[in-house]
Amino acid sequence: MDHLGVNGRADVGDFAKMFAVTTVMIQSVISFLMGSQPAIGQQFFLGGFYELAKFSAPAFIFGILFSTIRTHPAASWHDYPGFMHNRWHVLFVPSILWTAIYLLAMPQLQQHGHYHNWAGFAWQFVNGNAAPHLWYNVMMLQFIIIMPLFWTLARWIDHRLKRGLVSFAIALIFELCWHLVYALQVFHGPEVHRWYMLDRVFPSFLVFAVAGTVLWQCYLPLTRLLKRHWLSQIFLWLALFYYVTLSFFNYGTPVQLTNAPYYLPSMIFYNLATIGLIATFALYMQKYRNQWLPLVHWIALYAHRAYLSHVFWLYWCWRLLTPLHWPLMLTFPLLIMLTVGLAFLSAFSFHLVWVKCKNLLGINRHLNNG
Repeated sequence: MDHLGVNGRADVGDFAKMFAVTTVMIQSVISFLMGSQPAIGQQFFLGGFYELAKFSAPAFIFGILFSTIRTHPAASWHDYPGFMHNRWHVLFVPSILWTAIYLLAMPQLQQHGHYHNWAGFAWQFVNGNAAPHLWYNVMMLQFIIIMPLFWTLARWIDHRLKRGLVSFAIALIFELCWHLVYALQVFHGPEVHRWYMLDRVFPSFLVFAVAGTVLWQCYLPLTRLLKRHWLSQIFLWLALFYYVTLSFFNYGTPVQLTNAPYYLPSMIFYNLATIGLIATFALYMQKYRNQWLPLVHWIALYAHRAYLSHVFWLYWCWRLLTPLHWPLMLTFPLLIMLTVGLAFLSAFSFHLVWVKCKNLLGINRHLNNG
C-alpha cells in the first residue's frame, strides 16, 4: 500500500481538512452577508451556497480522526501524555489566544448574550460563545481529549472489515437517534433556548469520527469500493443535496440560516456522502501523484489556526467593503478570497514568529505540527 502522508504528501484526512476549513469560511461570509438583509433572490442564492458548504464540521472531525489514527497506529493510554503535550501547543494554545482576542478586542461578536463580570467572561470563554464560529472549536477539542477511546476502537477493529462495519453501523444508529432528539426537542422545539449547547458536544458528530477511524483501519477494501462506485456516489450526493436544500427552502422567506442546522437526520447522510466524494477525489489525486499534494498537506497543517482567526479578518474586511455598496456578485467572492488569504497568512506568520521566539529563547524541543 502506498505510504500516504509522508514527505509532505497529503492523506485523505488532509483533503477533508482542506475542504472543511475553506467551506466553513464561506459559511461565515454568507452569515455576514445575510445579516445585511439582501433581496429575496440573493437570500436564496446565498442559502443554496450555505447548504452546499454545510459539511465542514463533520468533514473536519473525519479528517482529524483519519489522520490521527493513521499516524498513531499502535497508540494506547501510555502515549496519551505525549499526545496531549503536542496538541496543547498545536491546538489548545492557539484556541486560548484567539478566544481571548475575540472576547477582549471584539466583544460584539459574542453569541447568546454578553459577559458583564468575570464569571460571565469565564463562561463565554469555555463554551464557544466568544465568536460565531468557536462553538465548533469547543466540540472539536473534545475529540482530542477523548482520542484514546478511538485508539482503543482502532485496535479492536484491527483491519477487520466486519468489525469496522459493525462499529460504523452502531455509531450511525446512535447518531440518527441523537439527531432525532435534536430535531424534535431543539430545532423549532420546546427546548430550543435551553438546550442550544447540544450542538457543541462530541456525540453530535460521533459517527464522523468513527467513519475516519474505520476508513483507515479498513483502508484497502473501503477505498476500492469508493473508487469503483464514484459515479454512484455523485448521483447519491446530488439527490441528497437536492433534498436537504429543498427542505431548507421550504421554510419560506426570509431565508433563515438557523433553518439549516447540522443536526437533522437527513444531514447525516448528506455529510457522509460529501465526505465519501472528498475521500474518492483524494484517492485519485494520490494515485496520479498530483503536484498539488504538498500544498493540500500544507493547508491541512495550518487549517485549525486559520480557522480560529478567520472571523477576525472577515469582520474587518466586512467593515471595509460594506460602505462601498458593491454588488453581491463582487462582494461575495472578494470577501471569501480576502478572508481565506488573510487567515492562512496570519496562521503561517504566527508560526514563523513562534519558531523565531523558540530559537531566541533556546527552546530546542521539537513540537510536531502534524
